[in-house]
Amino acid sequence: MSLYPRYSALLDGILDDLVVDGALPADLNRKAVAVEPPRDPSHGDLATNAAMVLAKAAGTNPRALAGLIAPKLEGLPGVTAVEVAGPGFINLRLGEESWRDELTTILAEGERYGLSDIGDNERVNVEYVSANPTGPMHMGHCRGAVVGDALARLLEAAGFRVTKEYYVNDAGSQVDTLARSAHLRYREALGEEIREIPEGLYPGDYLVPVGAILAAECGAKYVDAPESEWLDLFKRKTVAAMLDLIRHDLGLLNIHHDIFASEAELQASGKVEEAMDNLRAKGLVYEGELERPKSLDPHDEWEPVELTLFKSSQFGDDQDRPMKKSDGSWTYFGADAAYHLQKAQGADHLVNIWGADHAGTVKRVQAAVNALTDGRVDLDVKLIQMVRLFRAGEPIKMSKRAGNFVTLADVVREVGKDVVRFMMLTKRADTPLDFDFAKVVEASKDNPVFYVQYAHARISSLQRKAAEVGLSLESKADLTLLDAEELGLVKLAAQYPRTVEAAAMAHEPHRIAFYLYDLAAALHALWNRGNDDPERRFLLENNPQLSRARLELARGIGQIIKNGLGLMGVEAAEEMR
Repeated sequence: MSLYPRYSALLDGILDDLVVDGALPADLNRKAVAVEPPRDPSHGDLATNAAMVLAKAAGTNPRALAGLIAPKLEGLPGVTAVEVAGPGFINLRLGEESWRDELTTILAEGERYGLSDIGDNERVNVEYVSANPTGPMHMGHCRGAVVGDALARLLEAAGFRVTKEYYVNDAGSQVDTLARSAHLRYREALGEEIREIPEGLYPGDYLVPVGAILAAECGAKYVDAPESEWLDLFKRKTVAAMLDLIRHDLGLLNIHHDIFASEAELQASGKVEEAMDNLRAKGLVYEGELERPKSLDPHDEWEPVELTLFKSSQFGDDQDRPMKKSDGSWTYFGADAAYHLQKAQGADHLVNIWGADHAGTVKRVQAAVNALTDGRVDLDVKLIQMVRLFRAGEPIKMSKRAGNFVTLADVVREVGKDVVRFMMLTKRADTPLDFDFAKVVEASKDNPVFYVQYAHARISSLQRKAAEVGLSLESKADLTLLDAEELGLVKLAAQYPRTVEAAAMAHEPHRIAFYLYDLAAALHALWNRGNDDPERRFLLENNPQLSRARLELARGIGQIIKNGLGLMGVEAAEEMR
């Protein structure tokens, strides 16, 4: 067990003792109790908020409760000092042996260091990408794809059972447009001269091979046939071809979904009616009229129409929402509600990775999930801001409608999978991200991809150099030879497991990238001290014992960098070329 969970368990035992002593009630909820690094490192090595979060329910004040907890903490192994600070925080200092033990734990657990069971095997459905199947993946899809996939990996590492899902929007008018665009390319494949693509159709060349396949399968049967005879067939064939293309493009980033759920199949199966019946039975659906839109000019005409409305305002939305139009067809929201019910039937938690342009629909869908599942399943929606593309500082303009967008495949081919994945996680998902083709391959500290990979490559080089000079790593290293600065690196390394848990629970995989950058910076700083003093280098041919200790330190840091990169879907570099 790593350091923070170990001391959390020891603290839990102390709280159990206080219950036995009658100082604490037995039914206290301890979920908010945490053991973590203090915000100011000068205050100590560990801090706990136990007295702060339990005092009120215990009928006492935080400092008084801290006064009961602190003496018991003083007796824990490795603790050298305990201090009650401020309104009731408790700070602990640990002896050097604790950090040497933690380095031993890191080396012993290897790839498993940082894994957690905090998820308690609960089921999480993560839906991400879900781009309309009307073309290849482009950079507008990339960030959500990487964030979703990294979050799925992170949740699995934290002990959740994860389903990775892609919702195929194959029931809307855009799919009809796609089929008509494919029909144009089908005619082209049969020899018809196609000049300028008509307004409203998809102009991309990616439909040319689809047209050729349709021509080979169907011959000239549908060249002059009315649309009613070929539209459904061409929709099925073209959507299937687009999904194959999408799977291929996502595969370039090593992204693979467990489920591709079809909106068309959902509607055909009667699931939307099932969701409607569910809400109607709870008295949450009624026939009514929408309020006049506030954005509408007072002088503009407004004719209210009776619609089937869901009482989403009862669940935190700012108004009730239509589920069925006046013509009897389902609204987008009606289908979305049914889709989320379908997902919720096999999950305890739902996470959606959506583009920022969907911000206006978040509350209504969360309201529907709450109503349909009676609050059993929660929905978290992460909104992804746009990626702005640059080349050496010059912006790259994209237009999918014009067919001149930058595809995900092109970017991966140019800079590599690992660069793309890492860069998509270098900022919070809800802030814009700049992707400069020149900067992301730059060998500098300002390029986080390079900086972290270079740290791992440096560590890998140490193992090779040790072998070259004949330094055996098989004999046990004396970790008491590590100095305070070197053990300081272990203190930062020890935060990795709690960083994984915190990132997983917050659904924020970018925290791993931030942590790895800080760990890499500390490693580089320790490495660079050898430039001023050769005796502080990691590898000293005249001092094999100290070299072994430092090499073990480096190996432990390298293991954590590798583990963290793995959660991001990035391979750790063994050398930089």
